[in-house]
Amino acid sequence: MQDRPEEAQAAVYAPTDRTVPTRSADRASYDRELVHAILDEGYVCHLGFVRDGAPVVLPTLYGRVGERLYVHGSTGSRPLRTAGGSGLPVCLTVTHVDGLVLARSAFHHSVNYRSVVVHGVAHQVTDPEERRLALDALVDHVVPGRAADSRPADRKELAATAVIRLDLEEVSAKVRTGGANDDPADLSLPYWAGVVPLRKGYGTPVPNADLAPGIPLPDYLAAR
Repeated sequence: MQDRPEEAQAAVYAPTDRTVPTRSADRASYDRELVHAILDEGYVCHLGFVRDGAPVVLPTLYGRVGERLYVHGSTGSRPLRTAGGSGLPVCLTVTHVDGLVLARSAFHHSVNYRSVVVHGVAHQVTDPEERRLALDALVDHVVPGRAADSRPADRKELAATAVIRLDLEEVSAKVRTGGANDDPADLSLPYWAGVVPLRKGYGTPVPNADLAPGIPLPDYLAAR
């Protein structure tokens, strides 16, 4: 899947009314490289849409290929079926929490974070080659190299799986770093203030109980 030429050349996404925050605008960024890095580091997105006049937000896996995000689900899912027509207006978000910010005042407690918000219209993927590409991207997003090291979906599984595509066009990132922003009058208060960093780590892989003897741990897992 090739990026569109103008998107491949632009270093930033164009701000829109929906991607310019009303608060803490200095934390917003439209840098394409930053957006991609935040998306590529995550595992779960939250997909928001309106169903029967009410908001719905679903946590789900996703994968990125160039300037497109792919999300999959059951063909019985109503929102995924809706995306097969004129498309489904959605808002997709990904967030990393990097630290707990403890302030002297309760009001100024916060978190350090990196987030991406994508607005757009999602469309169902029906082209067989793009569906294959999307499903491989979803698997490799979780563990790079895994798609080539597992059985691909068969015809029955493909028939039960719907994939939707969301183009990265109306996009923004938002980042908070640093310590607590206490009021000057509170700096002398006898309370600890600072940041508790949060770190993502990987445990030792645990083989399935029914794993055939002699199958070694793949290199892409041993390196984690």
